[in-house]
Amino acid sequence: MNNKIHRFTSDDVKVSGTRPLYEGFFKTTQYEFTHKLFNGGWSGPVKREVFERGHAVAVLPYDPHTNEFVLIEQFRIGALATSDKPWLIEIVAGIIDEGETSETVCHREAKEEAGIEFDQLTKALSYLSSPGGTTERIDIFVAQTDATTAHGVHGLDSESEDICVHRVHESQALEWLKNGHIDNAATIIALQWFFMNKQELLKSWQTP
Repeated sequence: MNNKIHRFTSDDVKVSGTRPLYEGFFKTTQYEFTHKLFNGGWSGPVKREVFERGHAVAVLPYDPHTNEFVLIEQFRIGALATSDKPWLIEIVAGIIDEGETSETVCHREAKEEAGIEFDQLTKALSYLSSPGGTTERIDIFVAQTDATTAHGVHGLDSESEDICVHRVHESQALEWLKNGHIDNAATIIALQWFFMNKQELLKSWQTP
């Protein structure tokens, strides 16, 4: 076992300054910092531009009675450069605004993006989406829902959302994972977590 893993903490980083570069729908900040080195001493000054979009939640709705997920489909400009099908199959997600909890955002976004409600909400994991260039952390949840209520097109006009709701059997979702039809991180991670922890998850939902 390597006892030197995680020898450093946030105390071993010195941020000497930040400078706002851009602020629009998202914002970008330049950081200047030094940090301790594995071989001893400190690095020289480092400058990095960091994409600041806040932190987010993503929630995978599942109906244990029909064995279906409620997934959504929407256009993503970031997929246009590498995909001939930039309308992505995703899970419900949203930014955590100031004063909100992750759980609150899960319930709000479920209604806004899919028109559904949750009976159970389970925290799966939390991860950094791309820490080399953004501060964003995403909390992943899995929720029990009634998939028979999921249909139609949803989203907020004020956010230019145009979201189509799909009921997807878990066998189909698993096939989409295997063949790459689902290719965005939060959805892949949530589905993989579900298939790894399904029995334990469903048992916890049945516990009073």
